[in-house]
Amino acid sequence: MLAKLRTFSLLGIDALPVEVEVDVSPAAMPKVLLVGLPEAAVKESTHRIERALANSGYVRPENRVVINLAPAELPKQAASFDLPIALGLLAASGQLDSDLFDQYAAVGELALSGNTRPTKGGLSMAIAAAQNGARGIVVPAANAAEAAVVEGLEVIAVESLTQAVAFFAGQLPIDPTPSRLTELFEELGGYDVDFSDVRGQEMAKRALTLAAAGGHNLLMVGPPGSGKTMLAKRVPSILVGLSPKESIETSRIYSVLGKLPKGKPLLARRPYRAPHHTISNAGLVGGGSIPAPGEISLAHNGVLFLDELPEFNRQTLEVLRQPLEDGSVSISRALCSTDFPANFMLIASLNPCPCGYRNDPRRDCHCSLPQVERYMAKISGPLLDRIDLHIEVPAVPFNELSAAADGTDSRSMREMVTTARARQSERFASSTTRTNAQMTTRELRQLCKVDAPCHKMLEQSVDQLGLSARAHDKVLRVARTIADVDGAESLNLEHISEAINYRMLDRQFWG
Repeated sequence: MLAKLRTFSLLGIDALPVEVEVDVSPAAMPKVLLVGLPEAAVKESTHRIERALANSGYVRPENRVVINLAPAELPKQAASFDLPIALGLLAASGQLDSDLFDQYAAVGELALSGNTRPTKGGLSMAIAAAQNGARGIVVPAANAAEAAVVEGLEVIAVESLTQAVAFFAGQLPIDPTPSRLTELFEELGGYDVDFSDVRGQEMAKRALTLAAAGGHNLLMVGPPGSGKTMLAKRVPSILVGLSPKESIETSRIYSVLGKLPKGKPLLARRPYRAPHHTISNAGLVGGGSIPAPGEISLAHNGVLFLDELPEFNRQTLEVLRQPLEDGSVSISRALCSTDFPANFMLIASLNPCPCGYRNDPRRDCHCSLPQVERYMAKISGPLLDRIDLHIEVPAVPFNELSAAADGTDSRSMREMVTTARARQSERFASSTTRTNAQMTTRELRQLCKVDAPCHKMLEQSVDQLGLSARAHDKVLRVARTIADVDGAESLNLEHISEAINYRMLDRQFWG
């Protein structure tokens, strides 16, 4: 007999439809053939499935068994094929009769006892099932909550092979796992940190408000202990909350890598990633023989913080240049090419010299000029050019550290960011652009027109500071954000002047 079932295989962060065909035919010697470009984990599944069937009370077919995973040219990896193959074996050997194979897809790994184990990419597979017209998907109980995020799809949670067989045979009705999208946002959407914890640094908070309001990248330069990391960790708390679409986009990346926190089937907060400076190129942007997402994709719709920027390998930093411009990264290998989303807000920090105390009035710097130049030369000009805001974060004076009053808190900063983002949403309603930082050159010319005094100041800054064409455009984008935060319709001299000041620090330290 021949049995056919629907399942899915992961390629990058996408799930592609796979048809499992199982044929059982008489033969002198029992033999199992698995075809369809299976990887090692899939090849080994036949032994797991054999014991899972026996330990669940079913009979292993003592005939010739051919298992085909179609399409044949698509590499099949991971153990998520265990459950559909086991169901196919039972159906092809006459132990299971079901009319639901065409309506429900099945994914899941099996233990030797027949119990189901969670599999990576449950959310992506549920999305693919809905897109391919399936009525529902049968998944391990541990994956049910994340798969149920997809609305309009019946997610059937099973804890064992026996339950799955009973469901497909119509002997055990299982209610679909409910979608708790709204409840999850309410439960998991809060932040534990607040900008009121940071004493002083009001200028830095102003710059971070502008960066969050316009989606700009930001660089902080300051001595050790001035609060750079503390400031960066609190940036997600002032960003506009994740929309359901953004949340699912980001959650599926974590789901594919198996990084969704236990008890949190959906990311309701903006992600914050702070990789160590020893990270490799593939770890940062993604890679591998079968491409997998890297840190920049894990920071999609959130914040990527690179602390001690000069300590990173220069080549590793250079691979950031294209994702910073495009909001995505393409990983090409001999077998396939995969695109991963990487629309993140970059925040970087560094010390002004190897010892960290250059220009600090309270401490002496013992670094020689060649040492400082070598330290700063680890960061290339093209990368600096892609960072919109450069700010200095000086050491906090004692009177500010010991002040009883709290500084500016996240709530007031988030209100300014939300107001500015609302203006941008209205401005870009008919465009694919969402923030000022993403404005195209054409939109820039239309929306950032300046009068004669502003034009004169821009001309002087380009000549004196040696700004590139990209830096000139970034000054206008930042000025547009400053105007949005201030509630102004058009750019004036104050907006242009403040935006130019955010481009002067790199000339001071790298000039």
